[in-house]
Amino acid sequence: MTKKYKRPVFHTLLSRLEEPRRFIQVVAGPRQTGKTTVVTQVLESLKAPSHYAAADGPTLQSGVWLEQQWEIGRMKSISGKTKVNPILVLDEIQKITGWSEIVKRLWDEDSRKNMPLKVVILGSSPLLIQKGLSESLAGRFEMIPVMHWSFDEMNRAFGWDIDRYIFFGGYPGAAGLIGDMQRWARYILDSLIETAISRDILLMTRVDKPALLRRLFFLGCQYSGQILSYQKMLGQLQDAGNTTTLAHYLELLSGAGMITGIPKFSGKRIMQRASSPKLQILNSAFMSVNSGLSFEEARRDHEFWGRLVESALGAHLINSAAGTGVELFYWRERNREVDMVLRQGKSITAIEVKSGKVKNILPGMEEFARTFKPQRKLLVGGQGISIEEFLRTPAIEWIMQ
Repeated sequence: MTKKYKRPVFHTLLSRLEEPRRFIQVVAGPRQTGKTTVVTQVLESLKAPSHYAAADGPTLQSGVWLEQQWEIGRMKSISGKTKVNPILVLDEIQKITGWSEIVKRLWDEDSRKNMPLKVVILGSSPLLIQKGLSESLAGRFEMIPVMHWSFDEMNRAFGWDIDRYIFFGGYPGAAGLIGDMQRWARYILDSLIETAISRDILLMTRVDKPALLRRLFFLGCQYSGQILSYQKMLGQLQDAGNTTTLAHYLELLSGAGMITGIPKFSGKRIMQRASSPKLQILNSAFMSVNSGLSFEEARRDHEFWGRLVESALGAHLINSAAGTGVELFYWRERNREVDMVLRQGKSITAIEVKSGKVKNILPGMEEFARTFKPQRKLLVGGQGISIEEFLRTPAIEWIMQ
């Protein structure tokens, strides 16, 4: 991230830490999306006494380490004389076994003693963070999701045009490498993909078939934007596993901000959970780097570029919807399909995409509208909303309030 550019989440965290109320601020999201930089910018703006500690070492830290860091934060509270309360920042906290119980005990001790210490927790595995929060810290925290960078952010920070964003994705750390495709690809594969799989998933969670999880990720990159049943996935992966294991691995990859499975819209949540998912990358860099194509080659390959555009649109909706209550679905009945469906409460928006991708199925907007009566029916691309405008607009703004 450039030093000058401040993400919208900067203002959210700054305002919360300036409030007199005390909540644990949980900043969670995928690797290399700027969580630590945002917190550093906030601390510089507040000019408050602070202590930063990261549990992201080669081996897992212990609960004693966490207590020691907390004690340093308490010392800042005693010695600090500024108007802003001292702040303790704990990074990659999910790597400490039993972290949520320890934080609960220490936080409650401070509350009883009216200790002014404020706490910010950072984590690159939202799934594991959420598990710890729900188990121990109910009523004590506020979540601030930090997702992959949007086109608008990459444009403002680095001057990228729409085609560069679609191909190279929303990773600020890779922005300076795109002039050297080999170097950019190694960074995405080694520093982002492999690190997220080995350190955020395999190190933290029991995975009986690591090779299957890795192959599932690359399958998701290959088939992003396509609907595959878990049985078909197992066939593609040539593995003797079961569909329950595969669904669990897809959930882990989603929690690490890598790929996810978009459920089918049915109006009934039970049927949605049982549906075949539409595979969806969460950053278009994953799809590009695994294609083996250069930026110029990808632009000339109209079929691949159409699939990449549609995947970039899906990733944008998921990332921008985080923390807003907006859900993303697809819909298909027989040979008719609606590419994307947004829902918040009872409000529904149906989206048809004209990306240049070759489709073997008919548009289903009219049939979907008769069945579910969406408040909005949108066309993106072609003679509809431009791809650039759509990628500049958060998902919640397409919902009729």
